[in-house]
Amino acid sequence: MKVDVYKRPDSDGLFSYLVIPHRHALPEEVTNTDWLVHEQDVDFERDGRRHFTLQPEDAFRQIGEKGYAITHLAERARDGAA
Repeated sequence: MKVDVYKRPDSDGLFSYLVIPHRHALPEEVTNTDWLVHEQDVDFERDGRRHFTLQPEDAFRQIGEKGYAITHLAERARDGAA
């Protein structure tokens, strides 16, 4: 699946990631936060590897349920760690 990846700074130097299908608009419920484009047109696969702190099966489930996937609080990463 091709996705666009957004990143935002959280507290304590941690970052969260938001993944949406490529060329889809940011969902209304996240447009009031500080999401910045991180990468666009990225291959996001069910290959068992983490992608931008997201587990693939969880991310695909989230995308199916709400149209986007977002990092869980406990899985945020330091800049450059994802």
